[in-house]
Amino acid sequence: MIGAGNGLQKITIFKLMVMSGVLIVSIGVGFGFEERGSTMALPVMITGRSGSGKTFSLKNFTAEEISVISIEKGRLPFRSDIKVIKIPKSFASMDQNANYATLNSAKYAWVMNAIKSAPTKSVCIDDSQYLLANELFDRAYEKGYDKYTQMAVNFRNLIHFVNDLEQDDKVVYFLHHSEPDTDGREKVKTIGKMLDEKLTVEGCFDIVLYCQDHKFFTQSNGLSTAKSPEGMFDLEIPNDLKMVDDAIRDYYGMGANND
Repeated sequence: MIGAGNGLQKITIFKLMVMSGVLIVSIGVGFGFEERGSTMALPVMITGRSGSGKTFSLKNFTAEEISVISIEKGRLPFRSDIKVIKIPKSFASMDQNANYATLNSAKYAWVMNAIKSAPTKSVCIDDSQYLLANELFDRAYEKGYDKYTQMAVNFRNLIHFVNDLEQDDKVVYFLHHSEPDTDGREKVKTIGKMLDEKLTVEGCFDIVLYCQDHKFFTQSNGLSTAKSPEGMFDLEIPNDLKMVDDAIRDYYGMGANND
């Protein structure tokens, strides 16, 4: 609601927290200008088919420049001293009678904390679609559609967490499998219809790079959902995420990764 002549906007502020697997929402209402973007972390989507070169694109980073949160795998496809951390085994060893909705909310909370506490300026989630896929399999025997809503909300909240994270020099890369949409374009792979029809995952990112044949495509040619700011990249670049990271930091004035 815009006040007449004063330019003030009524702002409803939602704070989302996951504690012990329970989503807590606090709501506040105030008046003023909502300032966003200049002090927030930056999520970047890297999408493509398995084997296209997404993870390999990390090769030119050093351990001091990037932290890798591995959702499914535990090793990199090249020799490196980059630290790879996995979701703790304590989650996987939970009793089969556990509440899997609570379990997966706790996994997301662990990932959020790992991002926030990472000592490096760049963080990579590899591969982020397994947060969705693994929850689907964990809850395969649950009847009804509520689980699909919860899965979509969990993933959306992770993206929003990064967009709202007050660490202005942190870039978080979501390495994510792609799949064709109804028109044959390669898009972010999702579970259910809610993320595609009600959210559009790519719309939550300023930068979406499509990886194919060990190359990054930075703008859509009608065959993918790739996009990037004007003048940041050429239309086709090597799948070198370190080079991408340098370009992003230079473009937005974020300072060098190793400063």
